[in-house]
Amino acid sequence: MMGKKKQKPRRATGQFDTLISSRTTIEGDVHFSGGLHVDGKIRGRVIAEEGSDAVVRVSEVGEITGDVIAPHIIINGGVNGDVRSSAHLELAEKASITGNVYYKLVEMAMGASVNGNLVRETENSGLLTHDGAKAEADEGKSE
Repeated sequence: MMGKKKQKPRRATGQFDTLISSRTTIEGDVHFSGGLHVDGKIRGRVIAEEGSDAVVRVSEVGEITGDVIAPHIIINGGVNGDVRSSAHLELAEKASITGNVYYKLVEMAMGASVNGNLVRETENSGLLTHDGAKAEADEGKSE
């Protein structure tokens, strides 16, 4: 038993603390913990609290224009920006992403589309920080 990692129990995908309804548009960054379900539109970054086991789900009618950064991400709608998942990323059949996707574990259904790069993050590289994400990514390209 020594040497085995203890895994946190995965957050149930049915529990969402916050709902952004289909008749709602948010302009500005959204910082959250727990579960966030998006049926509406967000024009800004969606950022999970660091160290949390947060889940963001974008339904088929949901739309985000900005980066999405969370451990667990489920997309069945549109994202125009980079997607960064430190644990699990699920792209359902109607997912449409225009931007780069950084993931540790990805599940992609037939019909999902990504117009950008798919980059697998290794265990030791971890998730790029929220503010330094672009700077660290650019540093890696120049080496």
